[in-house]
Amino acid sequence: MVFIDVHCHVDMCKAEPAEIVRRAKKAGVDILVSSGVNPDRIKKTLEFSEKFKEIRPALGLYPTEMLELSEAEIEKQIKIIRKNKNKIAAIGEIGLDFKEAKEIEKQKNNFERLVKLAFELNKPIIVHSRKAEKECIEILEELKAKKVIMHCFSGNFGLVERIKNNKWYFSIPAIVTFSEHFQKLAKEVPIEQIFCETDSPFLHPEKKMNNEPALVVEGYKKIAEIKGISLRECESRIENNYNVLFDNA
Repeated sequence: MVFIDVHCHVDMCKAEPAEIVRRAKKAGVDILVSSGVNPDRIKKTLEFSEKFKEIRPALGLYPTEMLELSEAEIEKQIKIIRKNKNKIAAIGEIGLDFKEAKEIEKQKNNFERLVKLAFELNKPIIVHSRKAEKECIEILEELKAKKVIMHCFSGNFGLVERIKNNKWYFSIPAIVTFSEHFQKLAKEVPIEQIFCETDSPFLHPEKKMNNEPALVVEGYKKIAEIKGISLRECESRIENNYNVLFDNA
């Protein structure tokens, strides 16, 4: 079986990348889509992906951090992403974060810019939508986005239906082990539109510190239970989703 962690941050984890990859492989996790979300983390994520074939880089600029960058720095990072287009699996995580409601219009403009970059490079988009779920969906619909993963989606189920109808994907975190919201999401969404993620080092499935990609398997187990299917079938169908969306990137 091949388990996939479609959204993690290996560069932010406490352990050394070699140990993270070793433990992931021992658990059967062979693909780690690791997101680099600012200039330093983009650099580290690319470096890790050169050393470990299991790490597939997703590169983007986190919405609140992008606000802190100059136009020259943003353009520099976009050039780096373009230069590495054949190495990266996705653009992400990108999106909107209205938790503190900072510079909403600028965030929207930045998000549109990075979505268009994903179109240009023909890459899936991994979307962060904290307290801005509706606004993210509106922008993606307006731009006619197709290859979309809504990471750790916490919006209401009216918006979930909208995402389902758009044929986008949800990445469900390993906290589905105890989160009623994500358990309901796993029940309502067809498995053809589901991925599993850890968001390591965050969102540990046992409410501990220092989550790791190896623990994505706990999410698979819970989703298999909710769907009433075997773990092997759950793994196989999510692997197929990956192959369809990422074109074996």
